[in-house]
Amino acid sequence: MSTALELSIVVGYLLLTLGIGLTAYRLTERTAEDYYLASRTLGTVVLLFTVFATLLSAFTFFGGPNIAYLYGPEWILVMGLMDGIIFAVLWYVIGYKQWLIGQARGHLTLGEMLGDRFGTNRLRALIAVISLVWLFPYVMLQQIGAGTALEALTGGAVPFWGGAALITAFMIVYVVLAGMRGIAWTDTLQGAFMLVMVWAALLWVVASVGGVSAATSRMGSASPEFTALGSAFYTPQRMLTFAVSIAFGVTMFPQVNQRFFAADSETVLKRSFALWPVLVLLLFVPAFLLGAWAQGLGIAADVGAGQNVLSLVLTEYTPGWFAALVVAGAIAAMMSSSDSMLLSGSSYFTRDVYRPLVDPSLSDEREDLLGRIGVAVFATGALVGSLLIGGSADVGVVGSILVDIGDTAFGGFAQLSLPVVVALYWSGTTKTGIYTGIVASQLVYAAGVLLPVAELALPVVGPVSVGVPATYLGWGISLYCMLLGLVLTVGVSALTTPTAAEDSAVYDVAAD
Repeated sequence: MSTALELSIVVGYLLLTLGIGLTAYRLTERTAEDYYLASRTLGTVVLLFTVFATLLSAFTFFGGPNIAYLYGPEWILVMGLMDGIIFAVLWYVIGYKQWLIGQARGHLTLGEMLGDRFGTNRLRALIAVISLVWLFPYVMLQQIGAGTALEALTGGAVPFWGGAALITAFMIVYVVLAGMRGIAWTDTLQGAFMLVMVWAALLWVVASVGGVSAATSRMGSASPEFTALGSAFYTPQRMLTFAVSIAFGVTMFPQVNQRFFAADSETVLKRSFALWPVLVLLLFVPAFLLGAWAQGLGIAADVGAGQNVLSLVLTEYTPGWFAALVVAGAIAAMMSSSDSMLLSGSSYFTRDVYRPLVDPSLSDEREDLLGRIGVAVFATGALVGSLLIGGSADVGVVGSILVDIGDTAFGGFAQLSLPVVVALYWSGTTKTGIYTGIVASQLVYAAGVLLPVAELALPVVGPVSVGVPATYLGWGISLYCMLLGLVLTVGVSALTTPTAAEDSAVYDVAAD
């Protein structure tokens, strides 16, 4: 199939989503609550799919299948089963309580909710800055993935930088116009489309190779260890580290956490987190099976050269137009993540940094305008970073970069989760306690990721590189830091007294 036709499929899909965004723009009020939360009116299907599509990222489509190809299909357990269930539980434990508080107090962000409880704007700003620091590289991840996908789809006719710039420009226009309402609508379209396409891809490949048994048998012949549970890579400690870090990290992602406030009703929220594990499995099982099966499908030399395994499987076993549709869906999934990140990142800056610390009298209309400008600035900065990293890397390193960035960001966000849970459910939590727990765990985690191993005191098992945190006694450093944050939040709170500005009654809310 010609490059022009492949590009027309991708561009046509982008234009369709832009049309939805323009419709949403005409319906969106010029207020922060409507721009960032769609006035808290999301129903079950839209809320479920907007969270779902927000998490369909380059890490899922271009990192996950490659991990399954390299190490075996157990990645389905890590992302599909364990994280599907763990995140659903956390959606109830954290998200439900946040929704109740948000309904009662009108909060739009996590930082605003915590700042209200502990009577400090500095805590709001701290949460926002930490979140933006970890969010920035994750936006870059989407841009790297999109640039790589378009370059591969067009055989290099669209270079990496061109693809990344094109997607970034589209995202800026879309997010500035659409706001939460438009993003949630397109998320629903994109999530449903991607589910259909990934299952169609699986069935197409299965039919081409002679059935599920044949595909599994060929995989077992090429890599016999893939037919047994566990390996040197899939140790229980490593799998649990990934699963816990990802699930707890996801709950603190701004673009996910903010959606906890947006449900139309308590019933909507409960239905959504109950259906979540089913939806996750429906996506991850076919995507990661295709990656694992690729071991026996005769494309090992290409993957070894650094290509994305999912794209190679589709190119080999499906028509060009179908592969282009799947890539278009994957790019749309990346944009679903990126546009939500840009919107939430903008709200964290304008709502929790600029408004309380710079201009407390900022009007809703001015905040709405500032938020739209912030989207463009944040996206452009991330594009520059993605071009410096992805554009300078050998193609064989790109997949590793995606996984490294994703794993690092998950762990960084996960450090916020346990202090937040303590604050939500224990009235004895003090401002000093939550400050100590958050700051200490973040600093130790950053040191464990970035500093040389020789400077760390605990015994190290396995290699360490930037983006792949060290493992100590078999467990990832992110888990140790999460426990550190929990112990310090509880311990320091027990030893300190609340200030006059703190008000634990802010969280005294009950279900209807």
